[in-house]
Amino acid sequence: MATTSARLLRLLSLLGARSNWSGRDLAGRLGISTRTLRRDVESLRELGYPVQALMGPDGGYRLGTGGRLPPLLLDDEQAVAVAVALQTAPASVAGLDDAAARALTSIRQVMPAHLRAEVDAMHLTAIRNFWEFPAPPVDPGTLKAVGSAVRNGHLLRFDYRTPGSHRPDPGDPGFTPPLRVEPHHLLMWAGRWYLVAYTPATDAWGVYRVDRIHAYAPTGTPFRRREPPEPNVAHYVMTSHDRGDTPAPWPCLGTVLMELPPDVVARWAPGGSVIEYVTPTRTRITLGAWSWAGIAGLLATFDADITAIEPDELKDACRTLARRYRRAAG
Repeated sequence: MATTSARLLRLLSLLGARSNWSGRDLAGRLGISTRTLRRDVESLRELGYPVQALMGPDGGYRLGTGGRLPPLLLDDEQAVAVAVALQTAPASVAGLDDAAARALTSIRQVMPAHLRAEVDAMHLTAIRNFWEFPAPPVDPGTLKAVGSAVRNGHLLRFDYRTPGSHRPDPGDPGFTPPLRVEPHHLLMWAGRWYLVAYTPATDAWGVYRVDRIHAYAPTGTPFRRREPPEPNVAHYVMTSHDRGDTPAPWPCLGTVLMELPPDVVARWAPGGSVIEYVTPTRTRITLGAWSWAGIAGLLATFDADITAIEPDELKDACRTLARRYRRAAG
């Protein structure tokens, strides 16, 4: 009985790991005959797991939706991977730090002794890389509202807060009426959540920072999905200069005009930079660093001419680096 039970758990794990299996492959992985496999599949069905048969020359099986939730079955490598991921995942959503810690505790409690010891040996302290420029964590309720609207294909109505997270009242400077958009894609890049949406009122696509969105109640109004502005939506976000970004809070912050197209600068600028369109071949970029020399060094990586350098401290840093590199080259 113990052997049969273990085999059923192994079969359930295999069915959950892949959408479709041929009967021959499953039997081979389990080291049993196809006749025994059919009996094991029937046993899983009797236990409430919706194992579906597949038609075809060789036949096959898959785990259907609904029914009883399968147990969490992880091999040793998967368990260690989950433990490491829970300890190192960036906290881009507010309140998930505690949830990740509790999830790790729950998984650890059901591990066998040898695996628990291995996971304990992988106890990590994740140190933030300050070049990641993470945004403030997103409110879980906002992320749920935006994600649900994207998944269900419903119009989304929201206030878009100012870069300082302020919502001006009607009549106040900077007030804008709520936006009503067709939300198409939700992406995360460089520690920031972005929404790609189409606005019928302006007949235009846009990229919105989710941490600046204040969503209203679900509209429940469906819309017909459109072709995105680019087939590769991730590339569209990374090359969009107007995506609601704000300067990261660095000790030093500088601005220059750069002789490069805005989409090129947006693609390669570090997170926390602000990209402004000037002309099709010229861009204003604002970025920060720990020192003025650090900003000058980042600007040099673009290998492009720069003008209108602000403030004076950044100009001085550029002169210092120019002298230093001249001596090195000579």
